[in-house]
Amino acid sequence: MLIAFSVETVEAQLGFSHEIGAITGPVAFQSDYGIRKDFETNAGNTGFGIGIIHYINFAYRADCNCYTKDTYFNDHFKLRNEISYNTTALEHFGEWVKPEKTSVYANGFRAMGGRANVFDLGSQLEFFPYSIRDFAAGGYAFAPFFSLGAHYNSFSPEAVTSKDLEQIFTAAEYAQLTNIDPSTGGHANNAMFLPESTTNEGFSSWSLVWSVGTRYKLTPLSDLMLDLRWQYYFTDFADGLDHNAPSDKFNDWNVWLNFGYIYYLD
Repeated sequence: MLIAFSVETVEAQLGFSHEIGAITGPVAFQSDYGIRKDFETNAGNTGFGIGIIHYINFAYRADCNCYTKDTYFNDHFKLRNEISYNTTALEHFGEWVKPEKTSVYANGFRAMGGRANVFDLGSQLEFFPYSIRDFAAGGYAFAPFFSLGAHYNSFSPEAVTSKDLEQIFTAAEYAQLTNIDPSTGGHANNAMFLPESTTNEGFSSWSLVWSVGTRYKLTPLSDLMLDLRWQYYFTDFADGLDHNAPSDKFNDWNVWLNFGYIYYLD
């Protein structure tokens, strides 16, 4: 009897309802390409992302088709799990690659390019200021939310390497590009052209994710979602470029505007 009671208790505790959905939208990737805080760079280095999302809804129980105990946590939080992928073609924009710039450095910047390819797997805890129960019952059309979470990322960057640059430029030009000795006219920013500054090797790291968004009640069992997400990677090699120059003091990150559809599993 004790064993049967324990099993029933566990089933009741784990009887939360579930939601599934899909997301897609543009991604602005902020990396070592271009000039930071530059509109042309931000607008130019833009890709797209897609994903599948799953929610655990603590406000409703699937095992009995009834509401759970009315607690603040159950009525204001959901756990979001996600598998997603985003890709962005990257190049240098801004002052140093304008058409009138004809130096070997400007040509070097223009010759560089790459692509950030990122696979995401992770979870976020979403907070809804308004009652989840009231929203599900049609009490209001919009349900704003805030979220915070962590994702595990797999990166497969594509970058122009030093070998590529050696084939594009003459030996004298390449020597000038890779000269970082200030006493001979080199600059520390030339470090981005060095062999160790680029990689096409795949690797993994973690990221911090937070977002703000809203749901719109489409039908009793489905919602539309708009979600603006900021994702900070704990690596500066997500774009395949890490040159440790004075202008490169930050890890890579992105801003992703998600449009989504969510269905409630009954």
